[in-house]
Amino acid sequence: MSTVTSLNELKTRLAPSDRMPLVFLGHGSPMNAIEDTAYSRAWTKLGQSLPRPSAILVVSAHWMTKGTTLVDISRMPRTIHDFYGFPDELFAQKYPAKGDPALAKEVVSLLASHHAEEDETWGLDHGAWSVLKFLYPEADVPVFQVSIDMSRDLDYQLEIGKTLSELRDRGVLILGSGNVVHNLRAMRFGGKPQDFALEFDNLFADRMEARDFNALADRGKLGNLLRMAHPSVDHYLPALTIAGASDARDDLTFMTDTIDLGSVSMRSYVFHAA
Repeated sequence: MSTVTSLNELKTRLAPSDRMPLVFLGHGSPMNAIEDTAYSRAWTKLGQSLPRPSAILVVSAHWMTKGTTLVDISRMPRTIHDFYGFPDELFAQKYPAKGDPALAKEVVSLLASHHAEEDETWGLDHGAWSVLKFLYPEADVPVFQVSIDMSRDLDYQLEIGKTLSELRDRGVLILGSGNVVHNLRAMRFGGKPQDFALEFDNLFADRMEARDFNALADRGKLGNLLRMAHPSVDHYLPALTIAGASDARDDLTFMTDTIDLGSVSMRSYVFHAA
């Protein structure tokens, strides 16, 4: 597999291009936002390698809707602390980036067939700001979120990604944030990875490399392994959005391909112009 842990090779591959890359990051624990970890260091290095976008569109596991796809059109998205039981330092975190109301409204029109609607109440949840603070620490790139419609099946997010893909040619970075495996009930603090977590993570990587995205969106064939990896698929769906936005012209690079806490895959990946 094309795993790059140092990110040096990826920086070389991300040569200037008219097409923005696509990024999926396994965000894991909110503590990664305030701790010096292998993941936060990798996000910092990735940010130093990425071209500067005109705007960032984020699909996060933590904005779930039913029956509609919401698009945040606010001018100054608020920083949402959507967790509990963590240190005060984490609740003090702010990511004061501006929104992009004009572009966000265009995305509503772009996703009209996916029941898209405008929203001004959300902002940036921790799936977004906890990684953006390392990618673009100055918070000087406009950013807005698009929700995931939990009433739809897996292949719907592939379609969302395909529809959004045209934004890549307009300087927009599409960022997905979730986890390829996310089963908090099966966590092992300091323990070795669960067998099912390794199996699903490896299956995901194999199918991604083969560009067999339909297999990754086939709930029936994934069967019990998917249910073990994702008691709820909210953290899985952003990974499919990013896959759907890619095409045959893209190269795929994996990074931070480890299992954290026994049952949380931190696998991240970038699609970039060949």
